[in-house]
Amino acid sequence: MSRFSQPDPELTHRLSRRGMLGVAAGATAAALLGAATAPATAAPGTASAPGTAGRGRPVLPPGRLGIQLYSLRDKVSTLGFAPVFAELEKYGYDEVEFAGYTQGSAGPITLAQLKRLARNHGLNPIGSHVGYYSNDPNAYTFAQNLTKVLDDAEALGLKHIGTASGPFRYGSTVDAWKRAAEEFNTYGAAAKARGMKFYQHNHSEEFSFATDNPKVRLYDVLLAETDPNLVYLEMDIFWAYSGQFRFSKRPDGTAAPFEPLDYVLKQPHRYPLFHVKDGVSDPANTYGYRMVDVGDGDIDYQRFISAVTRLRGQRFAHHWQAEHDNPTESFTFARRSSEHLHSLREKC
Repeated sequence: MSRFSQPDPELTHRLSRRGMLGVAAGATAAALLGAATAPATAAPGTASAPGTAGRGRPVLPPGRLGIQLYSLRDKVSTLGFAPVFAELEKYGYDEVEFAGYTQGSAGPITLAQLKRLARNHGLNPIGSHVGYYSNDPNAYTFAQNLTKVLDDAEALGLKHIGTASGPFRYGSTVDAWKRAAEEFNTYGAAAKARGMKFYQHNHSEEFSFATDNPKVRLYDVLLAETDPNLVYLEMDIFWAYSGQFRFSKRPDGTAAPFEPLDYVLKQPHRYPLFHVKDGVSDPANTYGYRMVDVGDGDIDYQRFISAVTRLRGQRFAHHWQAEHDNPTESFTFARRSSEHLHSLREKC
């Protein structure tokens, strides 16, 4: 089941292909993208992985590790939610982010049952991805059925409800993104009235440049034109570095470097959620990285997560969702990603 009701061409490619994805780090990523950290061998709650014991407090705040269930869609569709949640509980996960409330689940399930099932396994439903818009007036999207989307999120007890669709509804000009931003403000206000936060999850295209003003990065328009008290961001860290690789130069070839982490450090309150993905550098690939299980790649999550959680008052302000778009074996991905993230320690 796709998370996107109206994907842009990049997302269509990303969700339809079964090859490896990738992204190459630009020069400004040198501080964050280093040698891959060896995957942990100990499960959460057991001895630390070799070389990590006694080196400071855990990087990952307790109670803040989640997983995007899209990564486990094959297991949900064949086994159902109950066995999947049981495995996630065993692997030490605290939260789940939905990608639809059925995902082809084996057997029917109501929202009340889904909420209870998650809680019975110690999993907090933290958020969900819903489509932005569709040409179908009956589509389950923010634009077409906002009230129903929020009703369902409220029934599940979600604190966050968002979209992984880019703000390309009206095009890639500055005014087009201002128009989309106004719609996001509307969704954010409606979500806030119910005690929830509306958020947008990025892919690499958000970091491209406006077609009518190639000096303007579209992501900057989104940040500037959305109300920071109504619209929040879920940074997909892998795709942010993809954007860095693809769009560190303007269309005319002039340099336009940026550092994804800097966006977070400047406005940490706007990023309650993150997607934690990993990739191995492969410059020959269109995207420069091959997506791999968390801990097997070149993104330095010890450094990235520490930089955010060590900000004053921010240690417990964020939720870290492991994700892999197309894992080789999804339970193995979930287990190994949890092991790695729990093994990380802050440097003394």
